[in-house]
Amino acid sequence: MDRIERYMAAGGVVVDDGWVLVLRWPSRHEVRLPKGHVEAGETVREAALREASEESGYADLRIEADLGSQEVEFEDEGRRVIRKERYFLMTCGGGARGPAGSGEAKFDPVWLPWDGALEALTFAAEREWVRRARRIIAREEASAGEQ
Repeated sequence: MDRIERYMAAGGVVVDDGWVLVLRWPSRHEVRLPKGHVEAGETVREAALREASEESGYADLRIEADLGSQEVEFEDEGRRVIRKERYFLMTCGGGARGPAGSGEAKFDPVWLPWDGALEALTFAAEREWVRRARRIIAREEASAGEQ
């Protein structure tokens, strides 16, 4: 395996009142979070919002917090891929958890409760992003309760 591909990807954990948006990808038997390549001239924040919107069909997404980044390495079709991922906690305005617009046809957007999302997600790295988002939400709720 001589080919190495490196790229930056950005995505989001989209939440609404205890629910998490996941994307079922039936042809690959996977459940994923929305994310994709950062294009030339685009910031990671812009890419995360664009990718989450394109893949899910939800247009009114907002970034609430930066969840951090990590590097993931894997093999794909005879090449080694090294991907730096950056995720953001996002919310969906206007009709969250309602029907999505027209996202990418390969994905089926589904809202699941926190634990359901953690169980459904195919990859451990994506489950960790959901855990990080949940911790931020829990801190915010605790802080609001103290006021």
